[in-house]
Amino acid sequence: MRGTTTLGRLKFDQWVLGFAYDGSRRVDYVSSIENIWVQPIPTEDATKWRIGQHFHHSVNASSSDADPQVTAPQTVNREELLGVWDTQPHWSLTYTSPDKGALFDQGNQQRVFLTVAMDLSASSPNSAPFTGGSNVYNSSVRYDYAGPVAGKHKGTVFTKARVELVMSQRDPAVNESAMHIYDALNRPERTFPSWPPGKSVPGSKEPLRRVVDPKKIEDNRKKSLKECKKVWGDYAGSGLECDEYPFASTKEGSTKGDNRFSVRLIDGKDNRKGGERLNEMYTLNRVLDDDPFYVKITN
Repeated sequence: MRGTTTLGRLKFDQWVLGFAYDGSRRVDYVSSIENIWVQPIPTEDATKWRIGQHFHHSVNASSSDADPQVTAPQTVNREELLGVWDTQPHWSLTYTSPDKGALFDQGNQQRVFLTVAMDLSASSPNSAPFTGGSNVYNSSVRYDYAGPVAGKHKGTVFTKARVELVMSQRDPAVNESAMHIYDALNRPERTFPSWPPGKSVPGSKEPLRRVVDPKKIEDNRKKSLKECKKVWGDYAGSGLECDEYPFASTKEGSTKGDNRFSVRLIDGKDNRKGGERLNEMYTLNRVLDDDPFYVKITN
């Protein structure tokens, strides 16, 4: 068994920033090694030490649409002396996916699911290279050309990012919508349809999932309207509208069959503005059919 010898100590800061785009089938990364600190033994020359960042990627073909392709950057490895990193700490990488034009009306959203990962290495001429830095960074990306349902017709998103619809009880435009959702999430015993103790409504800890099928959305609305009329009777001409949560455009809507939903009569303008905020969230975050998102109510 061979022993080991300490050649010194090395510390540094490492970060990677990823940039997804609404309107382009590309994703950019900026990677860095900086704030390098060394403490070599007297016989060791730290100016000959090297740090390396090594990017690699894989496409999840089983989750992607037909013929998924990604073009990687020409340079995916950077291994430099410490002094080079010190003077040039940043470097960039771009991963693109071919654009075949609009095929979403044919059922092809050109979704490509990509994983980008980075390994870290360190070495000295007087030692074996450090190889314990595999997958120190990991990023999951989806490319799509989903059409108007996603806002701009094509783009990229980081699929592990938490997508939230945030509404405030202090916002006069949607305060009644926000209060209804808050009660559904936190005080479900105050909501209709009423249950014995134990009713819970998803969206805070359990995600909601978007639905884009117009028939499913309409079915959810019809059932919710029926529930409102059952509780409050005929409210035509009152200026009130039937607000439903989870939203009609989610798989957790009222027709799911588990009664984990709530309806309430609220001001009509408030109800419509809440719907606008939801649609803005969908398009700003490129939320596609079955994509998860959460709801957060602030005060």
